[in-house]
Amino acid sequence: MPLSQDAIAAITAAVDAQFEDQVDFLQDIVRAPSLRGEEAGVQGIVEKALKGRGYDVETYPLDVAVLKDHPAYSPATIDYADTFNVAGRKTPATSSGRSLILNAHVDVVPTANPDFWTHPPFSATRVGDWLYGRGAGDMKAGLTANLFAVDAIEAAGFRLQAPLEVQSVIDEEVTGNGTAAAIQRGARADAVLIPEPTDEELTYANSGVIKFRITVQGVPAHPREPDSGLSAIEAAFLVIKELRGLEARWNAERLDHAGFDKLSNPASMNIGTISGGEWQSSIPFECTFEGRIGFYPGDRPEDRMAAFEQALNGLGSLDPRLEKANPRLEWTGTCQAGYRLAEGTDAEKLLAAAHGAVAGTSLQRSIMACYLDAALYMNHCGIPSLTYGPLSKNIHGIDECVSLPSLKRVTKTIALFTAGWCGIAPE
Repeated sequence: MPLSQDAIAAITAAVDAQFEDQVDFLQDIVRAPSLRGEEAGVQGIVEKALKGRGYDVETYPLDVAVLKDHPAYSPATIDYADTFNVAGRKTPATSSGRSLILNAHVDVVPTANPDFWTHPPFSATRVGDWLYGRGAGDMKAGLTANLFAVDAIEAAGFRLQAPLEVQSVIDEEVTGNGTAAAIQRGARADAVLIPEPTDEELTYANSGVIKFRITVQGVPAHPREPDSGLSAIEAAFLVIKELRGLEARWNAERLDHAGFDKLSNPASMNIGTISGGEWQSSIPFECTFEGRIGFYPGDRPEDRMAAFEQALNGLGSLDPRLEKANPRLEWTGTCQAGYRLAEGTDAEKLLAAAHGAVAGTSLQRSIMACYLDAALYMNHCGIPSLTYGPLSKNIHGIDECVSLPSLKRVTKTIALFTAGWCGIAPE
């Protein structure tokens, strides 16, 4: 629904007027550490904020016993008993627009050694145009953009004309099961917008991702007789080296996938953790490492998982030292397909118009070679899903930060998109 110039001016002015409050709220939620399984504190803040704004609020834990049979589920490795999703809904008495879900996740990745941060990782320190902190960019800034975009519409004197659901979900970084639970419980809309840190571009496609844990065995021995044993740690290094060949083969397929051919490493096998050995003076018996690898939209994760397992089982023929390693594979985390949003959907056209009205530039399209919750709505619900958010630096790294001017522009864009998509009427 086209917005009048007066409505655009009123809504964007309302974002400006409330922006310092938005930054204060962002600092509050960054200061609430929300590592995986520890999201309850920040979710309580979000729940209170939604209730104070008149949303119908629901909180619910993730029930793996129910969720595990849904295709959006990925193998969980923790108990979700101490954390929960939050959903806030606004439903007009009569609907004349199109419904919308605004989704964001609150879980964050570990900080690494906090001594190496310029500012403590959960201090939410503001320096000039940047706000520092773990989760500031990925993606608590996006959550505030969702919340304050709707605030701006209402502060400008309008009410939405279609159902809106604001979702604050958990466990996106490892599994995506927070959004999977929302889908399993029936969350549906005519479009979804997720403000991940995309540098104000529309992410229209992502890689499928499978995450794994591999345990390698060695032959324990005393270091005075090293040749009589096999170091599980060294065997793990050999396994990783041989799996790099699989990564190279999957990367070579990028030439057959438009857009991905411009990426240097769309498969991106990353080894994120490793632990092994029992004693400094013993040849180690066991070593375990965890990682992820990507593939292309249109590929079934089950097929890629089978190919990965076949490659792992064949490593002994490539290096005789690995015949004794007996690698054991577990799937631990995201096992989901990628997606591709066709160009020219109504949702993208409206987002592009909103972006242009705020930024004065055309909306650029790009690909992320990583997991995104948009894939679940696209692949399991058939809902056009837009991933669009602010400029950030060092996400998952040291000194993560988000650009506040960019956050303000994105909040305005989301506000105009939401108003245009759902439709507005004077209060």
